[in-house]
Amino acid sequence: MALFGKMDNLGADQPENQDKKKEITDVEKTRVLIIGSGPAGYTAAIYAARANLKPMLYEGLQPGGQLTTTTDVENYPGYPDGITGPDMMEDFKKQAERFGTDIRFGMATDADLSERPFKVTIDDNKIIEADALIIATGATAKYLGLEDEKKYAGSGVSACATCDGFFYRGKDVAVVGGGDTACEEAIYLAGLANKVYMIVRRDVFRASKVMQHRVFNTPNIEILWEHQTKGLYGDGVVEGAVLVKKKGTPEEEEVKIKIDGFFLAIGHKPNSDIFQDYLETDQVGYIKTIPGTTKTNVPGVFACGDVQDSVYRQAVTAAGTGCMAAIDAERWLAENS
Repeated sequence: MALFGKMDNLGADQPENQDKKKEITDVEKTRVLIIGSGPAGYTAAIYAARANLKPMLYEGLQPGGQLTTTTDVENYPGYPDGITGPDMMEDFKKQAERFGTDIRFGMATDADLSERPFKVTIDDNKIIEADALIIATGATAKYLGLEDEKKYAGSGVSACATCDGFFYRGKDVAVVGGGDTACEEAIYLAGLANKVYMIVRRDVFRASKVMQHRVFNTPNIEILWEHQTKGLYGDGVVEGAVLVKKKGTPEEEEVKIKIDGFFLAIGHKPNSDIFQDYLETDQVGYIKTIPGTTKTNVPGVFACGDVQDSVYRQAVTAAGTGCMAAIDAERWLAENS
């Protein structure tokens, strides 16, 4: 992995013809910088602040992270009656602020992790220099790009069966995708829902043979081969989907299915782009951490939450790794200050 991957064009020896980055003169220093404000970021802030590290946290474009797009959260300990995602994240934020976290609105747009202090550019116009960096930028679910996905977000459209499947007990739902994730989601939902449709674009699965076998042997899963989603419909909430079967062929036809829930299972994209010149990631972009820790390959840089977790992707596990990151950072600073 190239440490200075942003300097690939050094061979061009005519700087007058190159775009020059505006020199940023607004520079601020902090001991611990946290990028991201979901359960991982806020929990890291709570622990770091209580350790008197005086952390600075930038919330990003979506303060509160993915949970702010979730209506009801019923699987997080401590909320026996459930709570909305935005309200829960507001509770996390208040707790972080209570202990002295400097919470700011802004988006990290560039990073230089080649030396300490680490330099993170915010909104292209300010540089934060940090002795330790905690990355909690999360991951973004991939969507089909339909306008209806936005229209029914939180009202029948979900990208997490484990998070929202409970609300569809005894109902009919659909899962989009043909890989291992889609199969796992469909099998999980099949244990709750009355019926699960799998909308598969091709005429075969991309999933492993083991996962295919499990799907084929789950009686309430119906596979709709060679189907693509055209749109969703319903009065305020999802009541059905409009599909196109064998699109682009002489046999093309429109199909409607009645469903209450529409689950996307076509993958997630970790928000790690600006760090990939310095940090080891897997082929998808999830930041690699040393097992049992939140330490990355760069000493003093820690990753927590969904940006490094491709398996669980739950609020409670994200919060747990946020705690780990703060403790890892505290111990590392004590040894390297």
